[in-house]
Formats: sequence, structure tokens, C-alpha cells
Amino acid sequence: MSKVTSIGSGSDVRATVPNAYRAAVIGTGFMGRVHSHAVRAHGGAVVGVAGSSPEKAEAFRATNGVGRAHADALDLIRSDDVDVVHVCVPNHLHAPLTLAALAAGKHVVCEKPLATDAGTAAEMTAAAATAGLVAVVPFAYRFHPMVREARALVAAGAIGRVGLAHGGYLQDWLLYPQEDNWRVDPRIGGPSRAFGDIGSHWCDMLEFVTGDRITEVSARTGRFNDVRDGRPVDTEDLVTLQFATAGGAVGGAVISQVSPGRKNSLVLEVSGTEGSLRFDQERPETLWAGGRGRTGIISRDAPDLSADAARLAAVPVGHPQGYQDCFNALVADTADAVSGGSPEGLPVFADGLRAAVIAEAVLLSARERRWVDISEVDRG
Repeated sequence: MSKVTSIGSGSDVRATVPNAYRAAVIGTGFMGRVHSHAVRAHGGAVVGVAGSSPEKAEAFRATNGVGRAHADALDLIRSDDVDVVHVCVPNHLHAPLTLAALAAGKHVVCEKPLATDAGTAAEMTAAAATAGLVAVVPFAYRFHPMVREARALVAAGAIGRVGLAHGGYLQDWLLYPQEDNWRVDPRIGGPSRAFGDIGSHWCDMLEFVTGDRITEVSARTGRFNDVRDGRPVDTEDLVTLQFATAGGAVGGAVISQVSPGRKNSLVLEVSGTEGSLRFDQERPETLWAGGRGRTGIISRDAPDLSADAARLAAVPVGHPQGYQDCFNALVADTADAVSGGSPEGLPVFADGLRAAVIAEAVLLSARERRWVDISEVDRG
């Protein structure tokens, strides 16, 4: 990346950023705003934005401190003043835009799911490896300090040998039949909706915290609404999942986008031979820790917090950290990787491919009503 960059062509925005992280953001929705904010929080610059229309791109530019709006995403991707392309568009566009960015020699942060099928995710992962470029998928919940603390405790043997993991990810934003979204359409969002969208986060957190990998799954899918906004629905509203891991653990999870009152309830509990740990994303400042003798709460200001957790604690306890802080940390670690560093726990395209493989195994299990070995669909 260049040492100094000026942005503002075609706008009133002017900025000079030392050691700039010069980003292009493709997509003008909620995730585009989250990514843009994270780039600026790191001290970088969003030099350009492209969206589904020139009007949306210009409106985003004007309200989000972006250098310029582009009518053509490929024109922006190929711009000389772009180092990293953030792909924040509907799922079916992830692959073509990402592959174009890699071909142009740009590092990429691509939203999840990485692709609508595992074969395409494998192609994207291989392309990034061949190009030797940084390629990140935002499993951002990894960047909660207390998730890192849980990971460090498991790795240190503090809870013994892990034998059970359970929890889930529950939302209610698609509860009613009049509620619709592009994610519902398999041509745009892919064949898996609830699991591909949020179940992937839960499985990534499980494997990240335990250092273990799911090897077999048994799943059932379901729908509350077979019709939305007057059209038939093919993708699932919910999934129940059983699994086994390479390390001998078993467990289960419930994934739902139709659980009334649940807004973003991501919960993981891991039990070992000596203790248990529980992380609740809606209460991210603490980690519950239990044993036969006593239970307690580990706080973000614990004096013996692991080094990896402590480095992500950006503000004093009592000033809660949340979702946007996780994205800010992800972009900071992406910038570190682009500069030649090796930040701990940065989720890369191989992790996105892993999620796509598990999603295909889940759908296959639900369709054929049987246990499925991950190796049946693994493209890694």
C-alpha cells in the first residue's frame, strides 16, 4: 500500500491518510456501511463505492465519507488507488466480483457466505492462494475479546477434554409471511438461507473456540412460511443440527430466523472433563465459566486475561464493545496481513470454504434424512 493517498475526486471530501488502507466498497446496504465505518475507524480511506445503481452509490458516498461514487463496480475495482476490495453485495455476486478483484491484484474482504455453493467457494479460495493475496471472510464474532478468552482457555486445557458443545443462533426478522428479502430467493442467496447466513457463524465459532472440526452432521430443516409476499419459498427458515467432531465431541445447535423475540441470540456452550464455558453474543462483556466446585463470570477486565483477548479490548470495561467493534478489529487485522503480518485468528477464504462445505452437508443430510460425513462434500 502507498504511504500517502489523497481522496476526493468528484466530491468535497478531502483526506490525507498516512500508511493508508485504501478500500473500495461494493454494496450500499447495511454491510457496506459497517465495512466503511471499520475502514475509517482503522484510519483508512474508502476511496470509492459502487452499488446496484449510480443513484445509490452517490447517496452512499454523500453520507458515508467516501471519496467518489462509481457507476461500474469493475471500473472501481481496477482503480490504481484501491488496495483492498470489500464485497458487500448479494451472495450470487460474491464470486464474479471477488475473482475480478483478485485478477486485478487487489486484496479482498468478501462477505459470507463466500459463495452460493462449495465448488465456487473452492475456486475463489484457490484463486486467492494462486495470486498470493490476502482474502478475508468476515466471521466477525471471532473478534469479541471473550470469544478469544474462551479459545485460549480451551487451548490451555483449563476445561479438560471437550466432549460436548451446544447452543444456537436465533433471530426473528423473517418471522412473518409478508417479510421478504433477496436472501429468500435461492437464485440470489443460494440454496441455504438460515444455515448459510447465520448457522455458518455458529459453526465457525465452535471450530474456532475448540480448535476441533465437525466431521459428521445430522440435520432437519423447516419453514414457518411456505409463501412470502405471494411467491413460494424454497429455502429454510430454521435448522436443527446434531454433529460429531474429529476430537470425539458431540453436540447440537438450533438455527432460526423465525424465533419471536430473538434478535441476534448467538450462544455457544462448550463442556469438558473439568469445566464448561458459555459465550452469549448479546452479553459479550463476560464469559460464564462453570465447574463441579463453583461457577463464575470472567469479565473483560480480568487481570489474567489472555494476551489475544486483551489486545482486542479496545475500551475500558463499563464501556461495552459490540458488533461494530468486532468489524473494526477485523479490518485492523486485515490491514496487518496486507502489510505482511500474521494476525492471530484472521478468518480467511479457507474458513469461508469450510462453512460452504458444512452447509452443503447439512442440506444433504436434511434432504436424505441421514448422517452425512463432511468428506462427502468437502472440496478443500
